[in-house]
Amino acid sequence: MRRLLLLALLCSGTFLHAQYGTNCEVRQFKLNAINPGIEYEMALGVNSTLDVRVAYQAALEPASSRPLEDFDFFPAITVQNRYYHNLNARERRRRSIYGNSGNYIAPSVALFSPGDRVVEGRLVDGIHGYGGLVYGVQRSYDSGFSFSLDAGAGYYVGPFKGTIQPVVNLSIGWIISEKRWCVGL
Repeated sequence: MRRLLLLALLCSGTFLHAQYGTNCEVRQFKLNAINPGIEYEMALGVNSTLDVRVAYQAALEPASSRPLEDFDFFPAITVQNRYYHNLNARERRRRSIYGNSGNYIAPSVALFSPGDRVVEGRLVDGIHGYGGLVYGVQRSYDSGFSFSLDAGAGYYVGPFKGTIQPVVNLSIGWIISEKRWCVGL
């Protein structure tokens, strides 16, 4: 019985080591310059994070008959559950994983609150948003400079007919606060 208990304790220690302390930052705050706002990213597991961005960001005008040609800036909240698939490979190649520098795939949800606006001669009001899947790249440097770019497709909903449209998010800014679990290279 003691041997079984000792074996279980050793295995749980191995699982705990595999689950924590290898890749993702525990948490980090970033200021965004391109889309003015703040971003918070926290670790959920070995290679996964929850990223929440509150910003005034460029977006499609989905109420337009040509949404890909009509862009505007709207207040928005974007939430992504990022899975970084190449952090281990980057670390093996002695590349930095600081600030979650890696490539990721993420379900992404955004809500835009533009208020009342006139689009193609008609009044459009209320919030709109999308839910979709994106693939992205994030790089952070020791100076605190950080950027991420992701693209994919999302289903847009709101006070208009719902459609599937492209999603592109660009974030350029600086890490202002961090709680590091891994140091990276």
